Amino acid sequence: MAIGIICEFNPFHNGHKYLIQKAKSLVNEPVAVVMSTSFTQRGEVAVTDKFTRAKSALLGGADLVIELPVAYAVSNAEVFAKSGVKILSSFSDMNYLAFGCENNNINLLKQAAQAHRNTAVQALVAKEMQNGSYYPKAIENAVREIYSNETADILSTPNNVLAVEYLKALPNNISPLPIQREGVAHDSKNTANNFASASYIREKLKSGENIGEFVPYSPSELAFPENLETALLYKLRSMTAKEIANLPDVTEGLENRIYSAIHEYNCVDEILFAVKSKRYTLARLRRILVCALLNITKEIQNIEPSYARVLGFTNEGAKILKNCNLPVITSVKKGLSLGCNIEKLLKTEIFATDIFSLATNPPQKCGADFTTPIIKI
Repeated sequence: MAIGIICEFNPFHNGHKYLIQKAKSLVNEPVAVVMSTSFTQRGEVAVTDKFTRAKSALLGGADLVIELPVAYAVSNAEVFAKSGVKILSSFSDMNYLAFGCENNNINLLKQAAQAHRNTAVQALVAKEMQNGSYYPKAIENAVREIYSNETADILSTPNNVLAVEYLKALPNNISPLPIQREGVAHDSKNTANNFASASYIREKLKSGENIGEFVPYSPSELAFPENLETALLYKLRSMTAKEIANLPDVTEGLENRIYSAIHEYNCVDEILFAVKSKRYTLARLRRILVCALLNITKEIQNIEPSYARVLGFTNEGAKILKNCNLPVITSVKKGLSLGCNIEKLLKTEIFATDIFSLATNPPQKCGADFTTPIIKI
């Protein structure tokens, strides 16, 4: 048996180490993680490369690290969760999915997941969105009206939102393992007992401050979003409104608002704030822009997960790898030869890694996906 975790580890910190150790203490099984790669769900470049983060995870207690292809890593919560679950469930030994959450009451989490399928809830959501609201707030308000404040409150915090999406996607043979988040809140500027939020740690890392008390392994090579700004502006200015419409999460004529802003403003933040509204959050807009940079279209993001690409493993992790019903990719070159959807997703991943290499100081060479060996601990 094995425990799965879907993660970003951006960067790997004490809270992540606690999650792995706690999951292992509850069921005494090895842990396999599916980890986002060069870009994250915030629509930002990861703070350090996927190979460094994978090694930190293995040193911190994980036994197997599989990449979550970038096409899914820069998606909304539903696609992010569904794709991660799909990859984990391809391993026949996978019996649990562990996840951190602000409220680990499994009954409330399941009720919140059930609420998404409730026709009365969806009717209220549709009505509220017609009045200009955005989906996360509309679903929270609808659940509050149909169910209870307690259930709706589940949907008001980011880790719980992901937890609910995991429950919606989980097959019957994988049991949820919710683990109460320890230390500080998501995106908190506070610290407590050697715990800090990933956003706080990223901020300190980029300003050159010592973050050793919050992370078991401090990354040495950092990526900076501002280093990609000119490349992103170039890409956006070269796109037509029709091409923008083909990006994930672009609906209801949003492409026209984005296209106008691109040609009116000369920095990414100005474009984002010009397009932002009550209906379109900054996180959604950042994901759209990063999809533009990486050539991720709706077609590519809608491809079903079709392989398990290995970043690293321990001896226990090697045992988990033996029982996978998806093609296991240990060589990108060989993976590309499999063609079809595997080739499409891998080419997108390789391109994302090469774009990531421009965000470091100084820029790195291309081809890390071909030259970096699998990490073995």
